[in-house]
Amino acid sequence: MDTFLRLLSRRVDPAELRLPRAYLSTIAHARLVNHWQRADLERAYLAALAAQPEPVHPSAEERTQALQLLHAIADMLSGLAERPRRAFLLARLSGLGYAEIGQQLGVSERMVKKYMAQAMLHCLRLSGDAKA
Repeated sequence: MDTFLRLLSRRVDPAELRLPRAYLSTIAHARLVNHWQRADLERAYLAALAAQPEPVHPSAEERTQALQLLHAIADMLSGLAERPRRAFLLARLSGLGYAEIGQQLGVSERMVKKYMAQAMLHCLRLSGDAKA
């Protein structure tokens, strides 16, 4: 049925076709290939969805621990100057590269590297892992 609808929508005069049966066969074949491709895509999409991990809902205790950790990190970073702190957060939380961070902060990539070194050294000193 779909093949005939496709034929009618193309406004081709069947009397002008030299091989009408071959023409219909070509349209039907194209529709079938299209259907198979769509089915393959749908199967791939459903497989990708099935492979996704189930959403995790942390317990109240896990949320409390995460908040405490975030507050501790915020306290550690509060002693940093604004730009090194922002550079560190953009790199660690947003996953930006140094060039992108430099664009956002309006500084060179080399300056971002210095900011990151300052931030890491600051955190090491506060954690007691480095000798100041």
